[in-house]
Amino acid sequence: MILDKIVAATEKRVGDAKANLPLSELQQQVERMPIRKDFPFEQALQELDFNFICEVKKASPSKGVIAEDFPYLEIAKDYEMAGAAAISVLTEPDFFLGSPQYLQEIAEVVHIPVLRKDFIIDEYQIYEAKLWGASAILLIAAILDDDTMQRFHELADSLGLSCLVEAHDETEVLRSVNIGARIIGVNNRNLKDFTVDVNNSIRLRNLVDDSVIFVSESGLDTAADIQCLRDNDIHAALMGESFMRSANKVEKLAELYGPIRPKRFGYSNRELIAKKETGKETGLITLEVKSLMLSELETLQISESNPVTEENYQPKVKFCGITQLDTVPVLLEIRPDYVGFVFAPSKRQVTVEQAQSIARDLRDSLKITNGDKSSSPVGVFVNETIPTIVEIAKAVPLSVVQLHGDETIAYIETLRNQLQEQQLESVEIWKAIQVQGKEDMLPWEHAPIDGLVVDAYSKEERGGTGKTMDWSLLEGVQIPYYLAGGIGLHNVARAIRRLQPYGLDMSSSLEINGRKDAKKMSTMSQLIKQVTNR
Repeated sequence: MILDKIVAATEKRVGDAKANLPLSELQQQVERMPIRKDFPFEQALQELDFNFICEVKKASPSKGVIAEDFPYLEIAKDYEMAGAAAISVLTEPDFFLGSPQYLQEIAEVVHIPVLRKDFIIDEYQIYEAKLWGASAILLIAAILDDDTMQRFHELADSLGLSCLVEAHDETEVLRSVNIGARIIGVNNRNLKDFTVDVNNSIRLRNLVDDSVIFVSESGLDTAADIQCLRDNDIHAALMGESFMRSANKVEKLAELYGPIRPKRFGYSNRELIAKKETGKETGLITLEVKSLMLSELETLQISESNPVTEENYQPKVKFCGITQLDTVPVLLEIRPDYVGFVFAPSKRQVTVEQAQSIARDLRDSLKITNGDKSSSPVGVFVNETIPTIVEIAKAVPLSVVQLHGDETIAYIETLRNQLQEQQLESVEIWKAIQVQGKEDMLPWEHAPIDGLVVDAYSKEERGGTGKTMDWSLLEGVQIPYYLAGGIGLHNVARAIRRLQPYGLDMSSSLEINGRKDAKKMSTMSQLIKQVTNR
């Protein structure tokens, strides 16, 4: 049988590796590595209602060579950009044409966890996986007895590695449960004869408690397949061939994930309700309306406001830190909802004249295209005097004032009054906060603001650091917010699916050597549209 041949070849391979680097020396190398017990592979597989482990796979015994051209690093980056929870990398060389090099290099360039996909028969291979940068290993019940499987699981735990314990039938699933496996994968492919039954994992699902992450493997290809898994409370899918054969992995994963189920919030609703309350002719927004609870807003069901629904969900997009006039053509092409100008001391600081010039070029060009109102200018300020903000808002002119300092609610109320006195009542006020805990957002739940921007905490800077905030702090938050802090091509798809933010605020991730890059900006815009099926 093919499985016996693979195991025999693996035994020889491990023996050769030990001759080249004895176990004791390998252990010493691993002992010098930092050992963390946060198990990122398991965390990633619990972030969404359904998750994908995407496989970098050149060949298999059943299909032969899948990818003649095998740019494995680009494939891995595409998976990450598409929003995969984790990446599986084949390191078995004889039957799957895998390599340790693939794992090592991929683990260095992606930000998501990597699984070593191999036939683990010796503890030596577990130490190898740790040394090569894996976050998880595969343990196959069909080739391990209970004592060995238990011992390998405990060793992996001690090294901070997760174990995906693979089973094929009821007996193997129960054996996996008995050793305390936290992740159990049911392979729909029989490793003895390589036949596939995609219902195999569904039949075995009820043998595993909900506290255990349950993964379906092999034979999956369509959105209908994935929906069937979801309907049967399966948490994740490990897929290789289907993704490897897909020319556009972002579109393929978007198709399999299905429609994004967004939160029902939107500041456009608040503004509309305010205008209904105070009179459309004034255009004013009262503080009382600003402080309405989100649940109260939802019950009003204002149809004219075009509320966010599953069919039209699209996060607002702001590209911040614009300094170059030569970015205007790409901004006109992609048309983000907002462009941000930083007036506070920063490496991206602009003068009023620079902002005026860029905003004027955008505004004049957009007027030609039927008065398009996209790419509204936003001014970013940090602890600035109110008269200066009002003066700049009028001069540019700005559509939004974004406050990124220690501004208080009293300060914001005064600013709004002075904007109104200067006939700038249509200028929105956003408040940016650096989030260390959920309590940081509470004071702003009923504040007289038009937008809340949540950013990563930094002692040194007020924004644009490229640091990613702890997204878990935002889970369950009902205040509409713009997500900032380290949002880039590598994680924007994951952010959209996990958090469904009202908007996205990006800056440093769109740059090369401190300058906005047209290709990155264009790719980001296209990626967001693909992820949201627009």
